[in-house]
Amino acid sequence: MADSFQFELVSPEKLLMSEAVTAVSVPGSEGFFTVMAKHAPVMTTVKPGIVLVTKDGGSEERIFVRGGFADVNENGLTLLAEHAEPADEVDMAALDQSIKDAEEDVADADGQEAKTRAQHKLDQLKEAREGLKG
Repeated sequence: MADSFQFELVSPEKLLMSEAVTAVSVPGSEGFFTVMAKHAPVMTTVKPGIVLVTKDGGSEERIFVRGGFADVNENGLTLLAEHAEPADEVDMAALDQSIKDAEEDVADADGQEAKTRAQHKLDQLKEAREGLKG
């Protein structure tokens, strides 16, 4: 059995999860990474996507996040999410509206830098949308 570590998921509204887990897969800005017990310390930004939590006992929970920060240290993993909710409770119409708004932001962007930032946000939202299908 894998060693466990402390995982805390915090959104601006509340502490969503605080428990011992065996693994957490996080959609980091540089790509997905999995944290397990005794992981090296790291701090990174989180992009919109699915966080997969493997609990003690082997059950899994999928949580949709809209970005934030992940901090891995000797105490475990703390994920500070801009917004988080169980993946099966996501309002897909609201997510589709966010994608539509991001498409408009790309079309309306002035300058290459603004267009690149808007396109990056749009790509992340579309990727998160695809992740919710599976």
